Amino acid sequence: MLIDGVFSGGGIKGFALIGAYQAIEERGLAFKRMAGTSAGSLIAALIAAGYTSSEIIDLMEELDLGDFLDQRKALLPTPLAKWLLLYWRLGLYKGDMLEKWIYQKLRAKGVVTFQNLPPGRLRIIASDLTNGRIIVLPDDLERYGIHPASFPVAKAVRMSCSLPYFFEPVRLKDYQGNTIVVDGGVLSNFPIWLFDEEKMLKKRPVLGIKLSGNSQQQKQNKIHNAIDMFGALFETMKNAHDARYISRRHEKNIIFIPIESGLTTEFGLTDEKKQELIQQGKTRAESFLRTWSY
Repeated sequence: MLIDGVFSGGGIKGFALIGAYQAIEERGLAFKRMAGTSAGSLIAALIAAGYTSSEIIDLMEELDLGDFLDQRKALLPTPLAKWLLLYWRLGLYKGDMLEKWIYQKLRAKGVVTFQNLPPGRLRIIASDLTNGRIIVLPDDLERYGIHPASFPVAKAVRMSCSLPYFFEPVRLKDYQGNTIVVDGGVLSNFPIWLFDEEKMLKKRPVLGIKLSGNSQQQKQNKIHNAIDMFGALFETMKNAHDARYISRRHEKNIIFIPIESGLTTEFGLTDEKKQELIQQGKTRAESFLRTWSY
C-alpha cells in the first residue's frame, strides 16, 4: 500500500528514523511522496532515491560520523582563531564532507538533481535567514531565480541540515546576491503541514515520524542562566509552530519516538548507540502500526 511520509529533524537522533522506516517496510507500506527537515530530509532523500531500510542501515554502519566534522584550517591553531573563524564563517564546520557523502550515495541510485525524481516525490525544508522565511525545496527555488529541476538534491539536504553555529550556513546564489540558508528545523522541524496545503482530497494516508514525545509528553525547559535560555529559545523556535499545528489535528497519524535531547550533535556516536537508536525507532513504529487505522 502506498502512503505519504513526513520525517522530522533531530540531528544524530535521526538513526531512529531508519528503524521506523524498517518497521513500515515490513508492514507492507511504501512511500509515494515524502517531506523532511534536517536529519529527516536526509532519510527522506535516501528513500526517495530508492534505498531500502536495510541498505540505509548498511550505509550507516560503514559511516564514520566524525568525517563530517570538517573544520577550516586557521593560520594559528589557537582557541581564539577557532572563534574568529566561527565569527566570520558562521559555523564550526564547513559541511562540505556531509554534502559530498550525500551526493555520492544519491548518485549511486541515479539521483543528482530534482529532475531525476518524479514531480512532488521529495520536498525539503530549509530556513532563509536573509528574508526571514521558510523555504520548501525544490518548490520555492523559482522565487530565487533558480530552476528547480536542475538543483542538486544533495545541496538541498545540506541546506536543511545546516544546524546554526555548528555547520556553516549555505549561501544560496540568487538574482539578489547571496541568501543565507540554515537548518530547516529553525522554522519547521516537522513539516506535516505540507500535505495540507494542497487544498484537495488526500490521495493516500499521510504518516509522520517525529523524534519527540507527543504534546502530553513534552518536557518543560529548565532555565537557570543565559546558556539555558539560549537552548530553550532554539528548542522553542524549532518546535512551537509545528506543535501547535499537530496538536490540533494529526497526532493519530504520527509515530512519536522520544529520544534524549543531548544526542543532537553527538557525532562520536558508538556503533552500539547507533543500533540502539535504530531499534528504538523500529520498536515504537511497530507498536504504533499495530493499531494504526489508515
